[in-house]
Amino acid sequence: MDKMEVSECSIFINQEQAHAQQLTSSQSRGGVTIAHTTRRPIYKLGEKSSGIRTRVNVQDFYQLREQSYTSGRLFEDPEFPATDESIYFSKKPDFKCEWKRPREISTNAQFFVEGPSRFDIEQGSIESDDDEEMDAEEAAGPSHSDAYEAFQTAMNWLERQPEGTATQLVLHKRLRDMDGCKETCVKFWQYGRWVEVVVDDRLPTKNGKLVYTRSSETNEFWSAIFEKAYAKRETRRGNPALNNCPRVHRTVLLLAACTEPLYGSYEALDGGTICEAMVDFTGGVSERIDLSRITQDSLLSIMLKAYDRGSLMGCAINASANELEAETKDGLVKGHAYSVTKVKLFDFKTRRAEGQIPLIRLRNPWGQIEWKGPWSDKSPEWRYVPEEEKKKSGLTFDNDGEFFMSLKYFHSSFSELEICNLSADSLTTKTLHEEGDKRWEMSVFEGSWVIDLTAGGCGRFTESFWRNPQYLITLTDADKDDGDGKCTVLVALMQKNRRAQRKMGLEVLSIGFEIFHLTDPSRTPKPLTAKFLAQSEAVASSLPFINLREVTCRVRLQPGVYCIVPSTYQPNEEGEFIIRVFSETKNNMEEHDVNVGLSAVDERVDDTQLTDAQKEYFKQIAGSDMEISWEELKEVLDMIIKPGENAGLHLVGLRKFGKIF
Repeated sequence: MDKMEVSECSIFINQEQAHAQQLTSSQSRGGVTIAHTTRRPIYKLGEKSSGIRTRVNVQDFYQLREQSYTSGRLFEDPEFPATDESIYFSKKPDFKCEWKRPREISTNAQFFVEGPSRFDIEQGSIESDDDEEMDAEEAAGPSHSDAYEAFQTAMNWLERQPEGTATQLVLHKRLRDMDGCKETCVKFWQYGRWVEVVVDDRLPTKNGKLVYTRSSETNEFWSAIFEKAYAKRETRRGNPALNNCPRVHRTVLLLAACTEPLYGSYEALDGGTICEAMVDFTGGVSERIDLSRITQDSLLSIMLKAYDRGSLMGCAINASANELEAETKDGLVKGHAYSVTKVKLFDFKTRRAEGQIPLIRLRNPWGQIEWKGPWSDKSPEWRYVPEEEKKKSGLTFDNDGEFFMSLKYFHSSFSELEICNLSADSLTTKTLHEEGDKRWEMSVFEGSWVIDLTAGGCGRFTESFWRNPQYLITLTDADKDDGDGKCTVLVALMQKNRRAQRKMGLEVLSIGFEIFHLTDPSRTPKPLTAKFLAQSEAVASSLPFINLREVTCRVRLQPGVYCIVPSTYQPNEEGEFIIRVFSETKNNMEEHDVNVGLSAVDERVDDTQLTDAQKEYFKQIAGSDMEISWEELKEVLDMIIKPGENAGLHLVGLRKFGKIF
């Protein structure tokens, strides 16, 4: 074998601008500040500070590449093997999956064919033995069209970004198995950090064709490898010292052994949402808008601002089970997710009037079916748009599934709009917008709900609600272009690691948050007490509580000081979360809690009572730098302290302890 035929693909979990944790003097009843600086490091999967703790070997792309060069053997990823367990974890497909490299599928395999485009990706199909396509519902393998739809939406966004953004979405690293391919890398985002994941390019096929996501060009493979990295599983390995420990707190087991790198298998991609996938690809904040509950004017304002800020947008018509795939008389398909590719005010002129009309360009990535109503490709309305305006907008009317429709018909035809709002450190080569262009300001905190401490449940539980983590947000300036003196704020609460923990029987929690206005912050209790909250009315909330990975709420608030209280629906439901606040103008966010002090420390340390096994376990946990995080400290102490002696040792206390040092 030619030594130069080295096949590996490093897949990133999104962008390389700095991520840091601030160690402050405030008491953390469940929160860790994430500060955003000008450069974000890219962590390796399982690496310290990556936020994703695994029992697998930390894989370094360059080391693996060197090993492949030296041995002359193509890289085979031991952490995501070409076996059925990488396909499913609960429902075994009724077909035999064959894993093939791109060159075994196409003799002219390429990573990109003429660069990435929004027209690149198609949903893979599982075909029967006589080579006739099966209906998607007849296929026994997992189908995950949500990730596919997010690919499409991301490509729509990519095409209108500045030159070089494609390189940021798919960075170059070495992939030598396919002629014409350069060094290749794709990025994903994971809970406030960007993490590097390495995979080989063995792909699941049936009858020589890709089973899942594929390119419209049969010799192009970037989307299939991208998808494989998104599905990569975590191989869990037990630790002898941990296994011999007589008692390990359930929470530590979940944190130490069951956190997710991404989702763990192709089947694990099923059951997510388009919003989730768009967030994972870009690091943005998603929101879902019910079009039946918003006026046309408000919708236009939101969509224009979203488009100006480079946001990803998709929409759909809700459908019952027997209405899926049904086509309306105007050429729209129920149950399909359409991508919004442009929002623009077009000049028009008729005999009776002239002015501007808001038009929405959409794409149906599933086929050639297009809108047949007003402002469709061949509708007479286009004759009222000046030729110069058409040329300036680059109008083309091809049978490609892409079309325009007016805001009026968009609002009345579709059921919901999904938006993924991007911040300055989302998926771009440079800052998202330069030289005064618009962008969101963002603040981020991590936190946790801990049984009997910070898991207070929703506002219905008045005696415990105040125990939840609390975050103070200060809004100083109103939006510049709205004229009503208010601030647009988007709050997003995301629970961590729940989908991968489905294997452990854990379900996604029902979560939400409430926002309270503090009229006199200097005289407000810290944290807000049960009495204060019982006498206060929330000015906004994410109600109803819902079991999604992330819930968001867009609100318009007067400048001032507000307190956000995130919670699970029921008290004493334990979990971790990340909370992000986007605003059009600068905001300041901090934990709303009492300060914690530190007494003098006795520097004399007696480790004679530690056993060799305990010392060895510490070394395994700490790594080469011999330092441990608060989560690792919890794991070590649970191993050392005898059963019953650590009943009061909770995660939140260790978070406080870790922040002091």
